[in-house]
Amino acid sequence: METPNLPAIRALRPASNKGRIAVQKRPLKPKHVWAIRERLELADNHRDLALFNLAIDSKLRGCDLVRMKMGDVVSSGQIKERASLL
Repeated sequence: METPNLPAIRALRPASNKGRIAVQKRPLKPKHVWAIRERLELADNHRDLALFNLAIDSKLRGCDLVRMKMGDVVSSGQIKERASLL
């Protein structure tokens, strides 16, 4: 059974990092972490503040944080001392 020749999918524009060496980003400095925490507190953005604190304290990646569920953090109405991701 033959497969038809499909047109190649091309990006609308070239990649912005084409030809560059990919390097790891520098970690946030403590003064930047505290500045972000203060701004989130002043904006009463409790959800983002909790996610930011969890990310900084646990050193989890963004994709791991998004995958977390309430059951990973809370058990029978009590906040767990240690959250675990499976």
